[in-house]
Amino acid sequence: HQTRDDVLAEVMKAPKRRIDNVITHLHDSVHLLLMHATVAEDVRSRYSKRLWENRVQEASSLVLGSSMAALGMYLNVPPQFTGGVVAASVLGVGGMRWFNSSKLKDAEEQLTSVEELSASFQRTHPQEVSDADEYYASVWARVRDPLRLSLWRVGLGDFPAVTKGEVRELQRILDEEIPRLRRLASPSHHGSMKKE
Repeated sequence: HQTRDDVLAEVMKAPKRRIDNVITHLHDSVHLLLMHATVAEDVRSRYSKRLWENRVQEASSLVLGSSMAALGMYLNVPPQFTGGVVAASVLGVGGMRWFNSSKLKDAEEQLTSVEELSASFQRTHPQEVSDADEYYASVWARVRDPLRLSLWRVGLGDFPAVTKGEVRELQRILDEEIPRLRRLASPSHHGSMKKE
């Protein structure tokens, strides 16, 4: 008779276990997404910084060349000189753009390498790395290859930015919502009664 009661008690716990499993799966999924978003944003922002440095360099060169041409026209320098300055500026900026785009492609390959992604993980999760947190190491092992593949497929230039608000919302889910769900799924909220 005791075995029957034990089996019945275990069967009655099944819905709670199912709910707990779903909450645990949600917890793991949010951790994966948060790490994916944080590391991807670190890589994307470093690429974007290089891209804007290149654009500023190109724009500055174009403005400098245009200014020199305008100064030449203002000072009544022979038109051949002014035309030469304009042509040199256009060719120089075009060459610089080609050179910068090839360097940017190299930078993108380097930023999406396993080594550089691991460096980004270490930059974005310094506490967990210094504590040798096995949970975060296992999450990183699960995130690394899919992240690398998605960055490679989309390209860093087209990869969408992750806002701080989105990261905060994911962290809020981990810190507030998942514990709240666990409390709601606890036996006192699940309708089970204590034995007397």
